[in-house]
Amino acid sequence: MRTLTRSLALAAAVAVAAAGALVSAAPAWAAAGVSIAGPDGTASVSAEEATEVTVSGSGFQSIAKGFGGIYVLFGWVDDATGGSWRPSAGGVVGEDYRYVPDAESAENHGYQRFLAFPGSQTESSANGTLGSDGSWSIGMVIPGAVFESQDREGKVTEVDCRRVTCGIITIGAHGVKNANNETFTPVSFAAPAAAGQDPAAAAPAPAAGAVRVGVETASVAAGSSIVFTGQGFTPGEQVVASLDGGLTAVGPLTAGAQGEVAAALPVPRDVRDGTHLVTLRGAGSGGVAEAEVSVTGGTVEAVADSTPSVPTWAIVVLLACVALSLALVIASIVTALVRARARRRARRAAAAAPAAPGSAGPGAVSAPGSAGAPGVAAGTQQRGGGEASISPGAGETPTTPLALGTSR
Repeated sequence: MRTLTRSLALAAAVAVAAAGALVSAAPAWAAAGVSIAGPDGTASVSAEEATEVTVSGSGFQSIAKGFGGIYVLFGWVDDATGGSWRPSAGGVVGEDYRYVPDAESAENHGYQRFLAFPGSQTESSANGTLGSDGSWSIGMVIPGAVFESQDREGKVTEVDCRRVTCGIITIGAHGVKNANNETFTPVSFAAPAAAGQDPAAAAPAPAAGAVRVGVETASVAAGSSIVFTGQGFTPGEQVVASLDGGLTAVGPLTAGAQGEVAAALPVPRDVRDGTHLVTLRGAGSGGVAEAEVSVTGGTVEAVADSTPSVPTWAIVVLLACVALSLALVIASIVTALVRARARRRARRAAAAAPAAPGSAGPGAVSAPGSAGAPGVAAGTQQRGGGEASISPGAGETPTTPLALGTSR
């Protein structure tokens, strides 16, 4: 029994290790993105009639010979600026997202499309196939700004895209929930042209360099997304949208024939509440458009500056005091050096001064009857007691010492 248990445990460990190796060896893919091009090359379609558009995708997860693929739908999502509508996040059709119903076959009205994985068993019934690199392109029909949808119970609900945000939805096909292939890309609806007016003249292209950006709402919640549109860019150029200069970004987006772009910019949950800046930047023209958006519900608290502000006059007085103190210190040092130098000069002058006339110098005693004095012979030496004696020279007779001051 123990042997069997150990064998089973070993087999389970080997299976887990093999699964981990397979997962680690799985190739990475870029984030999925979708672009929409109508008759005029932009993501703007008619609100009154059906419009044929070309929908292209890149960065999707393509599984060779995998089951299913992706559905490409036109519809509405409840959380257009976030991800709670996604089936992988628990989103339910009819509640969190709705789309135009159509036959799930290759022959339908074009309101929804099915793209199969390469080599899939359902490839024959699909409208197209994903490339091995996750790219695809297919034609669709957008019925207009108003459509009807059904929920799971078959209840019909009318959706007006002029009041809510509609766009292209991609989800996993045949009930497969794959977060990597779930996207929402908004579309805009052009205002109907006046009677007798050329539709092309109803929405003239903005002047070159007059780039601008508009947001669906001026306030969003953290963890959701900012739906925006941009205008005035050079047709065909690449445009990148960013939040606060790179906190999050989306793109590059390809500007349409009228220089328009549209997308949703994600807002992270770990962001501070307050005003944030949405920036659109054209790679070719260099045009920059900005818009402010208020974010609420962020998990990062704004740090208040607790440092008390110091008035300008106080700073000026402080600097003046410091300068005055420095000047006093320098003056004291200079004065001390001058006085020390003067004392050294005085000592040197006193040491170098000559002795006064008649003085033998400090502490010296003059001997009476020194050489040259009358009545005193040469060679007289001073002795203690004030007397002097004469030492006889060679061949001289010693004389009797004389008392000091005695005349001869």
